[in-house]
Amino acid sequence: MGANQENSAALRTFRILETLAKSSRPLSLTEIVDQIDLPKQTIHRILTQMQESWLITRSPGSRNYTCSSRVNRFACNVMLNSGATAARNAILRDLVEQIGETCNITMLSGTEIVYVDRVETKWALRVHLQAGSRVPLHATASGKLLMSLLPKAQRERLLRTLPLATISRQSITNRAALGKELEQTRRRRIGINNQENLEGIIAVAVPIMLDRNRACAAVAVQAPISRMSLEQLLAHVPAMNEAAQRLKETFATDSKVPARNCV
Repeated sequence: MGANQENSAALRTFRILETLAKSSRPLSLTEIVDQIDLPKQTIHRILTQMQESWLITRSPGSRNYTCSSRVNRFACNVMLNSGATAARNAILRDLVEQIGETCNITMLSGTEIVYVDRVETKWALRVHLQAGSRVPLHATASGKLLMSLLPKAQRERLLRTLPLATISRQSITNRAALGKELEQTRRRRIGINNQENLEGIIAVAVPIMLDRNRACAAVAVQAPISRMSLEQLLAHVPAMNEAAQRLKETFATDSKVPARNCV
């Protein structure tokens, strides 16, 4: 196979991945064909190869296609090492200076939250994590926030299948209770973690919105309850929203980052 043919095959594969990544739900073969000007037989053959290579997977209970966890991890690694990293870190450092507590930027990655960037407070009492660390969706402020802002079908599908492990005594492990919490979180657009991931640690998160309906990430602040109450932490939401607005520009201008959640 010549170089031109190889490039053509690679570009076709990328176009399909790009189509699936832009969709808020799994797509059928017919829907993919409608969006890509290629013969149905050709697209079916590429989809089969992509599935065998674990680039895509079938949605449970249907024949529709979605990006695999391998592709999701790739997208998050692109984010972690993107050209906008320095700009995001500077904004995060400014926020830490204002609030005096640890701040981080997070994204959805499957059934977890991944830290895209994190700046620790100078206080001795703190939680030591780093960019690339992963934490559960249901027990974190960012996780509940970003999950709540997903399209309804995607949110409900995740709610049905999400592992609800008991991380702490405050963790929400009942699906109905989590669903109610997500509704409240969606309305207020503020994620709250009241010692649900770590005993003695609270957190508040606000979304980084690409537009009115799409949250690409979240900015969150963590603090020990011995140093700050939840009410005091919530008082910093205006500063967090201002930082989120500044961070939005770094996501919107970074052409290497897909304009969607890493789900």
